[in-house]
Amino acid sequence: MGKGDKKTRRGKLFMGSYGNTRPKNAPAKIEKTEKAKAKAK
Repeated sequence: MGKGDKKTRRGKLFMGSYGNTRPKNAPAKIEKTEKAKAKAK
């Protein structure tokens, strides 16, 4: 595991690809869940 492994975050960073371990819209996803939590309270 490491730079050559497509399934790890480090490998995806090295290759410049995206996927489940490195989503393109990660900050937006986190922001969305925080808003939902605040609304639930």
